[in-house]
Amino acid sequence: METKNDKVIAALTHLSALLQYFIPFGNFIFPIIIWSSKKEKSELIDHNGKQIINFQLSLFIYSLVLVLIAIPAFSTVIFSSMDWNELLNNHDFFWNKINYADNISIITIGIISVLLFFILKIVEFFLIIIAAINASNGEKYNYPLTINFIK
Repeated sequence: METKNDKVIAALTHLSALLQYFIPFGNFIFPIIIWSSKKEKSELIDHNGKQIINFQLSLFIYSLVLVLIAIPAFSTVIFSSMDWNELLNNHDFFWNKINYADNISIITIGIISVLLFFILKIVEFFLIIIAAINASNGEKYNYPLTINFIK
């Protein structure tokens, strides 16, 4: 039987990942600190701590892949349309010189990856709230689409 204190700490472990909006890498630092200091005291805290860390690591990898798709896609479109002689001589580059028709597939891939990134961040926010609610009820929550780095 888990104590009320264990349930609160498990919920706070999940909610501490939201500190990423205020402190860079807060979504890793604070859950790791809470989990590592309390994991021996409760199986509930240990399980939920592992879940939030695995979830954050998984999201980092998914985000990195989406960024590594979007940046080259948009860079290819911009740099392939650039007239380097005109840019060097006039220091002038206008967005209307980009040939969108020939690069529509690459632009679409870039836009889709950016949209998926924002959808991923929105889903992350709500899943953290759901996990915190479940942890506060004493449940061992498992995030979807999570790679289990820490078992």
